[in-house]
Amino acid sequence: MASIRKDPRGKSPYWYACITLPDGRRTQRSTGTKDRGQARRIADQMEDATLVARKGRMTETAARRVAADIYQIVNKDKLPASSIRSYFERWLERKAIENVESTHTRYSITINQVLDYLGDLADKDISYFDSKVITEIRDRMAKEKSPATANHTVKTLRAALNQARRDGLVDQNEASKVTLIKHRSNKRKAFKIEEIQHLLEVADDEWRGIIIAGLYTGQRLGDIATLTWANINLQTKQIHLVTRKQGRSTSLPIAEPLFNHLEHLPAGDDPNAPLFPNAYRTVTTQQGRSSTLSGQFHRIMESAGLVPKRTWKSTGKGRDKKRQFSPLSFHSLRHTATTLFKEAGVAHAVVQDIIG
Repeated sequence: MASIRKDPRGKSPYWYACITLPDGRRTQRSTGTKDRGQARRIADQMEDATLVARKGRMTETAARRVAADIYQIVNKDKLPASSIRSYFERWLERKAIENVESTHTRYSITINQVLDYLGDLADKDISYFDSKVITEIRDRMAKEKSPATANHTVKTLRAALNQARRDGLVDQNEASKVTLIKHRSNKRKAFKIEEIQHLLEVADDEWRGIIIAGLYTGQRLGDIATLTWANINLQTKQIHLVTRKQGRSTSLPIAEPLFNHLEHLPAGDDPNAPLFPNAYRTVTTQQGRSSTLSGQFHRIMESAGLVPKRTWKSTGKGRDKKRQFSPLSFHSLRHTATTLFKEAGVAHAVVQDIIG
């Protein structure tokens, strides 16, 4: 049992902790404080650490936890740069440099949700962020949002804690101990040709161009919305772009219907001018997110009679609730494009290279 005492010689003003080492020897260690209550708590922390070590090898994580607790007792503050919150903030800063904006935005949303769930625990040392806590976060995400969101959260935490392990802040990745939730993934449907015709009938000029581009290139909404004339070579009938999600450079053939549409678009002298100005402005002013455009496309599908109209009235649902899955979305054009390529006899490997 730990106890405290003062130096009988009066050489030190600090209280000493008297503890039993893992090998059974009694020893004294300065607590570095003149406050008797603080010294008592520090001595207990030291004694607890020796009990852990006596049962086996004391891990780096356990040692950091003891050091962090003692530091907080003495200084009434967290050990600098070791709290869960401070680590994740630094990790997001690193990811802002390493990843494209849309990926960093998604990481930020996930980490902020995790920190909200943690509450006061977020200001504890990172050694407290163990598999039990992560499992609780996963289960809560699955209940309040969806299994897919819960799994994405676990994968994000695995990536973040892998970096913490490489930085020497933890000795193992606690998120890697947490399994993903098995679930039936929702399947997107491909548009039928007649459904696409209905979309083109009700869409305005810009959205008609976006839909045609989606159908004949199979690219994501954000990539199409941010196309500029610098991406287009009408002489060789090719589109050159770097995909936002994967950072993959690709060249795509321009199909005849898309070529005819592009020829009729107004093109100025600026090669950096966007093909679809309104959509481009929407994405670039929202940190690369295309959620607003997705909402606009859903309203086009409503007008075409392809999906039920969203009322948003007294549903009790919002951004913090589960969203109802719709099998039709702009992403469905990718499935339609894949089907058209395959029906035209394009090799599977080529289709994969085009669609991504």
